Amino acid sequence: MNNILKNAQKDLQQLMSKTPYINYLYSYPHKTSYRTIDPAVSLQEQWQNEDKSALFLYFHIPFCEMRCGFCNLFTTSNPEKSLVSQYLDQLEEQARQIDRALGEYQFSNIAIGGGTPTYLTEDELSRLFAIATQQLGVDLQQTPIGIETSPATVTEERLQVLKAHHVNRISIGIESFSIQDARAMGRPQKAESVERALKLIQQAEFDTLNIDLIYGAEGQSISRWLESVQQAIEWQATEIYLYPLYVRPLTGLGRKGQQNWDDQRLESYYKARELLLNAGYQQRSMRMFQRPGPEKPLTLQAAGEYHCQEDGMVGLGCGARSYTQSLHYSSDYAVKRQGILDIIQHFVSLSPESLSKIDYGFILDRDEQQRRYILLSLLQCEGLSRVDYQRRFADDVLAHYPELAALEEEHLAIINDKGIVLNEKGIAYSDVIGSWFFSANVNKRMKEHTWR
Repeated sequence: MNNILKNAQKDLQQLMSKTPYINYLYSYPHKTSYRTIDPAVSLQEQWQNEDKSALFLYFHIPFCEMRCGFCNLFTTSNPEKSLVSQYLDQLEEQARQIDRALGEYQFSNIAIGGGTPTYLTEDELSRLFAIATQQLGVDLQQTPIGIETSPATVTEERLQVLKAHHVNRISIGIESFSIQDARAMGRPQKAESVERALKLIQQAEFDTLNIDLIYGAEGQSISRWLESVQQAIEWQATEIYLYPLYVRPLTGLGRKGQQNWDDQRLESYYKARELLLNAGYQQRSMRMFQRPGPEKPLTLQAAGEYHCQEDGMVGLGCGARSYTQSLHYSSDYAVKRQGILDIIQHFVSLSPESLSKIDYGFILDRDEQQRRYILLSLLQCEGLSRVDYQRRFADDVLAHYPELAALEEEHLAIINDKGIVLNEKGIAYSDVIGSWFFSANVNKRMKEHTWR
């Protein structure tokens, strides 16, 4: 065990000596570790033994009005109208197949992402909600619903559709209130467009307004960055997400050869964190800050019964991931426009029978399931409960993974009988800790992934 701990400490020290930003960790296993599943797996067989009493429903809309320079999401800009129509037709058929496969089920939360879901017209948005209600039996009034938007796609008419269908959380990707910094990230936008969008959202009175900001743009000063954070506070955002800029392969910034500014990103994070905490926000993770209010739940999870470490997720559409305990699956993945269009065209051409099968994903053995549970718990400020882990996996987490003690040895966490909780520095280095704890298999698959 001593050798395990020593080797773990050495590996962690090596990673931390380079950069706090290795991989953006929001789920596990990473999407670049997914592979073709042959033979394909039946949806019904995969879900038959799962707990389906509190599922998360996710719609992926892979369309935007523009492709930002930093973006490697599965999305394409300004598609043909006929393709959008075909895509919604196929979402409806996919929902039918899911309904047949799952049997008895209940959704406790809904998220609509992309892409930019509000790229859809008012009628198309209404149709999307109709798929949820008519094909999947969702009661929109009783289910927390979140949707993503952008300044250019916010209109009074679209917001009216969202309110009519009981959306209570809207997340807008501002990225920066500085037009200079937004342009440096490959995000051309006008200040008046941002202000107009936020005013319309405020007037619509959603329960939760989230503003996404990105730090680390080339040439970005600390003062301009903090001005953006301050403006988000002044707009009374319920939630503010702070994302470090990652320059990824095949993105606009990646093709230009832009380099990340590591020292600037870390300083930007700490300065913004201090500003938000002084303004009364509570930190939930490295990226997420919330302004609590006694009249509203802090999160969608608090309003529903969904727990991301344990409960399943059903994703509809290209780029949407679905999670069962032993299998994560989705469509194939690409970054370049033609590759994305090819995958979307393939999706809309699939037969109902093909939609009832799973042919691309990652099979999680016991070790991967445990690692996922640990990471999704540990990288939240509340930390990992050793009691909950033992209840789920029948042993103490340090018996399974003694290398986790390295986090305390490196002054990144506090470990006691109740749990493992990252300290201030540990939260700042969340992306490093996540990558450090990836399995050898996931790391190998990620390195072998061909970007296209």
